[in-house]
Amino acid sequence: MRSALARRLAWLALLLLLLAPVGIFFLYAFSRRWFYPALLPSEWTLQPLLSQLTQPRTRTALLNSTLVALIVSLLSLIVAYPAARALELHLQRSKALVYGLLFLPTVVPSVATGIGLNIVFLRLNLNGTLLGVALVHLIPVLPYTVMTLGGVFARYDPTYEQQAQVLGANRWRTFSRVTLPLIFPGLVVTALFAFLISWSQYVLTFLIGGGQVVTLPILLFATVSGGNPTTTAVLALIFVAPLVLIIALSARYLAAGRGHSEELLHP
Repeated sequence: MRSALARRLAWLALLLLLLAPVGIFFLYAFSRRWFYPALLPSEWTLQPLLSQLTQPRTRTALLNSTLVALIVSLLSLIVAYPAARALELHLQRSKALVYGLLFLPTVVPSVATGIGLNIVFLRLNLNGTLLGVALVHLIPVLPYTVMTLGGVFARYDPTYEQQAQVLGANRWRTFSRVTLPLIFPGLVVTALFAFLISWSQYVLTFLIGGGQVVTLPILLFATVSGGNPTTTAVLALIFVAPLVLIIALSARYLAAGRGHSEELLHP
């Protein structure tokens, strides 16, 4: 009885610790006239949030962040799929070494990586472009996407594909009717990781974007230096809201979609 109560109290304390910063943001973002020593604001309003959502710079930053994260998610899946498949299904002896080499770029500080690539991207006319920012985001994203898809292919049975080909299916039909349904939940998780990592990048975006590609992290850091807690809180909530929504929808999909791949294999 005591152990169960202790676990519940521990979970409650952890929950409060995680939600406390978000709660402070909510108090600042949806209120005005909150002065010490008042425990709660004296007036509540949506005006700060609505004001920021109508700001052109906020909408531009939100659009840039979304476009870059979507491009990164797509490119990372295109690169990570063959890499993870080859590592897990065709490479056994040096697999651990290859995974270790994949994570080496994450050890190098982002500032050093960004400054070095800035020179290359200037020569390729990619500096200050959405594509250039998306490409540089692949550096911290790819190790995690390859690792995530590697875990999917580690439990993958390629004999399903062989059976489909024996029955006359071509490569595209085998992929669309056999491979894709089996690995689709893993692709969703992998794309989610790529989106989250890209969405929160600041240093690489700042160095490669050159001030021309303004994303939400760039705008948020600039606002923090201004010292306005209300504006900072509103932008922080705008920054966090899509991430929470994506995680919630993906978790619901994965929880409800267990066994769905078997249904697709046997329509």
